[in-house]
Amino acid sequence: SCRFALYNIMKIRLFLLGHATELPVQALVLSKLDYYCNALLGGCPASLINKLQLVQNAAARVLTRSRKYDHITPILSSLHWLPVKFRINYKLLLLTYKALNGLAPMYLSSLLTRYNPPCSLRSQNSGLLVVPRIAKSTKRGTAFSHLASKLWNSLPDGVRGSDTLTQFKCRLKTYLFSKAYT
Repeated sequence: SCRFALYNIMKIRLFLLGHATELPVQALVLSKLDYYCNALLGGCPASLINKLQLVQNAAARVLTRSRKYDHITPILSSLHWLPVKFRINYKLLLLTYKALNGLAPMYLSSLLTRYNPPCSLRSQNSGLLVVPRIAKSTKRGTAFSHLASKLWNSLPDGVRGSDTLTQFKCRLKTYLFSKAYT
């Protein structure tokens, strides 16, 4: 349905003034993409994520009136859009922050365990999480507790140590944006 919406937007785009193309793209395509790019897609096969990335690329091309063979990375960067893989990580890390700070349901908070070293270490107050061990033969590597802990521990201290949700969102988006486009 996203491709159909993009096709229809492309047909009427010549009649839209300036930034008027942004509204239908946001409402009909990106809202669905954000819905699909939630934390549940963490650990999904790359083939599924690539399909969603193609939809995002098409939306960026419609919005910027780029040609099919123009390189997409500068276009996405100029629009300040995170690639799909990073959008999924953003949603997952946002959910993790909320769970750790009492802003998410208890059942999510109970899946995460803060790291407490057996003796006094510098990492004691760094806000790290215990990454649950998984068997290589199982698909548990896609479990929320495993993915959230791994991603959380990979964040810089400045992002993990954010005091408010707004501050965390801003720092996280900046960090993921720089990671995606450098």
